[in-house]
Amino acid sequence: MKRNELVNWLNDYLKIDDYKDISLNGLQVEGTDEVLKVAVAVDSSLNTFEQAADMGADMLIVHHGLYWGREKPITGIHKNRIKYLLDKDISLYAAHIPLDAHKEVGNNWGLARILAMTDLEDFGLWQGMPIGVKGIFPNPLSLRELADLIEKELGESVLVHAGGEMEISKFGIISGGAAWDVVTAAEQGLDAFLTGEPKHEVFYEAFERKINALFAGHYMTETVGINLLAKKLTEEFGLATEFILLPTGL
Repeated sequence: MKRNELVNWLNDYLKIDDYKDISLNGLQVEGTDEVLKVAVAVDSSLNTFEQAADMGADMLIVHHGLYWGREKPITGIHKNRIKYLLDKDISLYAAHIPLDAHKEVGNNWGLARILAMTDLEDFGLWQGMPIGVKGIFPNPLSLRELADLIEKELGESVLVHAGGEMEISKFGIISGGAAWDVVTAAEQGLDAFLTGEPKHEVFYEAFERKINALFAGHYMTETVGINLLAKKLTEEFGLATEFILLPTGL
């Protein structure tokens, strides 16, 4: 498949122009014209790029790219990363908020379906745009059962701030670093809320607002979308895809 055709399809499918995102979403580094294999990963790093090259990828799609709201001089570590991609002729494509929010292959809606939630609705906003999801468990779970289920599906220990009732029916998800949205979840009457990483200044919110907050790791909560996108590319275009697992523990 031609690189530019794939990039145009990704731009349209992920609706990257709809979001006011600090990330430079889209093609960040241009590689070979022909794409036969796509690697996917959460983060951009030299280690990620080396693994993409070792597996023979022509393009790497990441959730966290190289550019975050400002120009960067091509020096030091940044130079080494870009030079490596150019030397190996590998394209780098990034999709940040668009991949969190996407209702088919996004981190949040995707995880909700993995957890077998129903009655899914938009939950939480990013710059005025919906980003997360809320729904229900048709058969309510205990808080421990929910934490165990999330651990099983994501492979990460779940930190639980048990501020609410022990039976969970109404549940909200925003991947990554959305700890403050526990307030939004409480205001909307949810029983529990999941995000990636906790914040010290938010600790008491769950207990005083009587809601359960669960934290399953910024990295692991954002492995969902990139894997669903890889599956979509294989189904849509027959492209070979492979996931690069490099957990940060955060």
